[in-house]
Amino acid sequence: MLPKRLQSLDFLRGFIMVLLALESAGLYSIMSHNSEGSWFHNIAVQFHHHQWNGLHFWDLIQPGFMFIAGTAMAYSIHSQQQKGIPWSQSFRKALKRSGWLFFWGVLNYAVRKSGLSFELWNVLTQLSFTMLVAFLIFRFSYSTQIAISIGILLLTEILYRFTHVPGFDQPFTDQQNFGNYVDLLLMNKINKGGWVAINCLPTAVHTIAGALAGKLLLSNDTRKVSRLVLWGIITLAAGFALDWLHITPIIKKIATTSFTLASLGWCLLALAFCYWWIDIKNHRKYLFFFTVVGMNSIFIYLFFEIVGDRWFNDYVGAVTNGLMSMAHFPPLLMDLVTCFTIFGLEWGLCYFLYKKKIFFRL
Repeated sequence: MLPKRLQSLDFLRGFIMVLLALESAGLYSIMSHNSEGSWFHNIAVQFHHHQWNGLHFWDLIQPGFMFIAGTAMAYSIHSQQQKGIPWSQSFRKALKRSGWLFFWGVLNYAVRKSGLSFELWNVLTQLSFTMLVAFLIFRFSYSTQIAISIGILLLTEILYRFTHVPGFDQPFTDQQNFGNYVDLLLMNKINKGGWVAINCLPTAVHTIAGALAGKLLLSNDTRKVSRLVLWGIITLAAGFALDWLHITPIIKKIATTSFTLASLGWCLLALAFCYWWIDIKNHRKYLFFFTVVGMNSIFIYLFFEIVGDRWFNDYVGAVTNGLMSMAHFPPLLMDLVTCFTIFGLEWGLCYFLYKKKIFFRL
């Protein structure tokens, strides 16, 4: 018997994509730029990554994306097993998916005004690795997968603390850590913003944990929500404890152990709440707005990252700003109208695909 569709997962996927689409449309930049010096600025900065040591709301979006990808994979593998599809065929499918994720992730940043570029900092390139790892160990027991996840985090700590590469021997210092050194080897350059490609290693724990959560939700366990909450509290407490005790700082840009655990805790608690509220309590009003976007998450992500950033946003802005300037609209209102016009058109595109039952999947 095929599993019932997890409505809370559709909502979470759509919620994350709506937030990302609004970022691409420029909403958060408008918020922070126009709120400086006011109380609202403390809220606005939560929609930007923390500069280094600390945790903002926006730092949880990428882990959430990785986490729900793992949960969705658990449902997909379970469905394949129910249909009698052999592991070898499922593996080929997983390998193909990872290949496409890597391709689109590289393509996302490949074309620059200065020429072609090879970069591995994109979330899709990282997801191509984490999904494959989670798939390969999916059939292992819960305890074995948890042990592997702990091992991954310990390996990350060892690499950062004990490799002692000259010039890159400061584990938690921007531009001088092991992750920066690996980037020089892989891409012959270092990200000026502090991001590192080796983040795919610790953040694999997010995808593995998402798959474990999916297995739990598919099981006959009667304490699903309480177990998710318990593990959420444990990982959240462990992550912040490592930071507060000055053992390992919470740094999103290099995905430290403390960050990985703390962000995973929030992911588990979010899934527990949404599963309880939506799938158990059956509160499904207003979900459609998010579900429409979530059903074509990869497509809309590539659209606003590639098409939107390079052409669509400027084109829409030229039209809206041109019309509003003739009526002497104030600059802030012009920016907001342009932002929500871009987002509305992107949502409308997702709605069109949804109505036509066109769903792009890798």
